[in-house]
Amino acid sequence: MNIGVSSACLYPQYLEEALDRLEASGFTDFEIFFNAYSELDPKYLASIRKDRKIISVHPFTSGFESFLLFSEHYRRFRDTAEGYKHYFSAAAFLGARIFVLHGERDYDRSKISEEEYFERFAYLSNIAGEFGITLAQENVNRFRSENPEFIRRMRRYLNDECAFVLDIKQAVRAGFSPFAMLEAMGGKITHVHLSDHNRDENCLPPGKGDFDFSRLFRALSDVGFAGTPVIELYRRNFREICELTEAKEYLRHIFQ
Repeated sequence: MNIGVSSACLYPQYLEEALDRLEASGFTDFEIFFNAYSELDPKYLASIRKDRKIISVHPFTSGFESFLLFSEHYRRFRDTAEGYKHYFSAAAFLGARIFVLHGERDYDRSKISEEEYFERFAYLSNIAGEFGITLAQENVNRFRSENPEFIRRMRRYLNDECAFVLDIKQAVRAGFSPFAMLEAMGGKITHVHLSDHNRDENCLPPGKGDFDFSRLFRALSDVGFAGTPVIELYRRNFREICELTEAKEYLRHIFQ
């Protein structure tokens, strides 16, 4: 199993600079976190594509998806779904196959039902599929997707029309076991964000906390996951980029 890294680890460094630094540190597999509309320009995309393996892309509009995609205003949802074609086209150009969705935040005040949420996800998923892209719901703290039971209901409702991103730190921050989230997602896990944690810190470089990665890799294998997980940390969670490389080697050693 290869271990990738998200460009988000070096935010707010510009994307092209982050990719160059991560590649120079020995990484070959990447998740791209877009941070500006100009990064969707074809000329810019060509400049960063090179020979890199891009696994997934993450939109900077994820923080606004409650308003753009999951509000009670259906016309805005339809318009935004059309607008997301720019992301899907960029992902396809880069060779990525996974698009990470956060979804709806502050869901306790939501004006749409779970069923409407699921239907909108399926609608957007169908558009992504036209570009050869898999739309994947990430479990995110303070979002609808933070709860394994919601994920379980989503999986049941959509059957084959859903896919998930398992994020370790987000499960921990939401107060749920990453293994409970993994079990809820089951065989629909298409992507994984890796991080470590301990009693005091909920996001650390793998190998710096107490998380059982051996158990994680076994559980992922049991549900048929065969992708490339990526290390995704906040910039404040490590000092030097060599810590990311050390984390990669630590994880590769455990997987072997």
